[in-house]
Amino acid sequence: MGRLTTTLCGIELDNPVIPASGTFGFGYEFTQWYDINILGTFSFKGTTKDPRFGNPTPRIAECPAGMINAVGLQNPGVDRVISEELPKLKEVFHKPVMANVSGFSVADYAETCARLDGEAQVGWLEVNISCPNVHGGGMSFGTDPKAAAEVTRAVKQVTSKPVIMKLSPNVTDITAIAKACEDAGADGISLINTLQGMRIDLRTRRPVLRNVMGGVSGPAVFPVALRMVYQTARAVSVPVVGMGGVSSAEDVLEMMMAGAAAVEVGAANLTDPMACKRIIEELPEAMDRYGIRELSELGGKN
Repeated sequence: MGRLTTTLCGIELDNPVIPASGTFGFGYEFTQWYDINILGTFSFKGTTKDPRFGNPTPRIAECPAGMINAVGLQNPGVDRVISEELPKLKEVFHKPVMANVSGFSVADYAETCARLDGEAQVGWLEVNISCPNVHGGGMSFGTDPKAAAEVTRAVKQVTSKPVIMKLSPNVTDITAIAKACEDAGADGISLINTLQGMRIDLRTRRPVLRNVMGGVSGPAVFPVALRMVYQTARAVSVPVVGMGGVSSAEDVLEMMMAGAAAVEVGAANLTDPMACKRIIEELPEAMDRYGIRELSELGGKN
């Protein structure tokens, strides 16, 4: 094992850096900038059972130290992901990929995961029960321990792949949701998704986003994300994937010190397509600066 090596749910990664779902497409789009095989892995665009156009525009707005989005899970649906997107990805990415799955019912989640379970390149299923930008699904499952556990059990029944439940920060007690997922069989927990927020256009006196509210991401949310990763890592025995405002090698180290086994990078990819490459290249120097010989010293569960 090398200095940067980590393990996530039994699968070894060359490094802990993982572009987050919704910020990296299906991966091959980024090959114009660098060889994406340098990544630990990546979480591909959130996939639902049926195709989704997403929310009406405008659906992205800037804010200090971040952005707000209400894209609404735009994706071609699981059938086209399997028939079109994964074959294109296989040509350029030669590692297991993380499949991000969303749904509007327990049956939706189970059906989509069952379809993806048959895809050899999919290494993990990251089950998103935390999207704040859709109605009638997503976050409604991630804010109640019983509902979160129900989705977890349903998905575990249809797949042999590691299941990582992606949680919402828009709750009072993140550990209660995490423990409910673990008790229902989750192999890992990832967090956080975006925080709910909004902006108002002073000229029109109306919300900037057509959806009114959206998810806040970027450096502004990092302290909140770090706190929740720290709490969750101490409440569960399964691996935790940390994310939320990560934009530097130092942020990755902080997340791993808080208990993360791996770290996802989200909004930074949208402002700098080279962000993950830069972070990976800067990790060894950052480790030297803080006297870290190997990332395995930092204590995240595998």
